[in-house]
Amino acid sequence: MRLRNALLLCGLAATLAVAGCSTTPVTGETVATNAIFTSEYGSVQDSGYTLPAIPIARVKEKYHRQIVDYKTDEKPGTIVVNTPSRFLYFVLPRGKAVRYGIGVGKQGFAWEGEAYIAWKQEWPMWHPPEEMAARKPEIAKYVKEGMGPGLSNPLGARALYLFNEKGQDTLFRLHGTPEWNSIGTAASSGCIRLMNQDIVDLYKRVRPGRNARVIVQQ
Repeated sequence: MRLRNALLLCGLAATLAVAGCSTTPVTGETVATNAIFTSEYGSVQDSGYTLPAIPIARVKEKYHRQIVDYKTDEKPGTIVVNTPSRFLYFVLPRGKAVRYGIGVGKQGFAWEGEAYIAWKQEWPMWHPPEEMAARKPEIAKYVKEGMGPGLSNPLGARALYLFNEKGQDTLFRLHGTPEWNSIGTAASSGCIRLMNQDIVDLYKRVRPGRNARVIVQQ
């Protein structure tokens, strides 16, 4: 199953999936940019780490964080991931949203559905699954011990953990990445990645719980 493969390659060891969740139709359309935060991608001191500056001029401007007009029936605080456009929207009041550029699952590992953010973590650990370690022996030591937080950790500076309607971990994450040049591409193993400076911003806006809905559209 494509979904199961995506879960296994996402970098976390479990087997529950979001496949059983229902998808709520969402009509969203970016009409105009109200503010763009191109200047927000410089070096950042964060919890003892120094996030390097992103050469943002090398990232297409449409993927820079910005506030846009956004038509939706979803409540403020909802996250809508539009996979084809490579955008993540954090819904704001009065027809606005914060739009972030994202990297998505490569062909064969994409998913869609609805979940909620049960918890979030600054500078998370990374535990690759055994299936990934079998193909990449150099990461086998991290299966049980985990890779500690740091600038080279695949989950980046923050991770938001998605659970399904039954309260089960889907294994999918919204997370940062040190690979800023993967934004706008389909390069991940199923999870949704943001530039580190963007995941830090999104992290501050999210309050985990059943109301922190995430809708992934294909």
